[in-house]
Amino acid sequence: MDKIPTTQEGYNALEAELKKLKTVDRPTVIEAIATAREHGDLSENAEYHAAREQQSFIEGRIQELEAVISKAQIIDVSSLSGSSVKFGARVLIVDEDTDVEVTYQIVGHYEANADEGKLSVQAPISRALIGKEVGDSVEVQTPQGKKSYEILEVMYGEG
Repeated sequence: MDKIPTTQEGYNALEAELKKLKTVDRPTVIEAIATAREHGDLSENAEYHAAREQQSFIEGRIQELEAVISKAQIIDVSSLSGSSVKFGARVLIVDEDTDVEVTYQIVGHYEANADEGKLSVQAPISRALIGKEVGDSVEVQTPQGKKSYEILEVMYGEG
């Protein structure tokens, strides 16, 4: 059974979503199904079919989250340090062509969110950065072609 690396923050978010699905969303959809059944003929009851579809989605997501949580390996980012990029690091990089600076944190697949600057450890840019140090340049193949980035700072922990 392969372990799934995650930060404590990512693990907590998965557990919170699972709890909400089990204690709020599941009972709500069960109630919606019961209400829709009271409306009679189920073959032409759009509310019933929509509620059943929602129930199927919720049950599938619950199973997925339970599987991920059971395989989660929490990496304590606050205990990490050093100048090389590892899982959990926040990395300040600069695009060598445009001089635009951006900070990314390398996290587990299930907590990745590009809008929040959290990149999956499996993302091409993350794979290029892992093991590199401040001052190193990396090339990443993007949909717009090859991009070159320089690592300006590697940070661990909060801040």
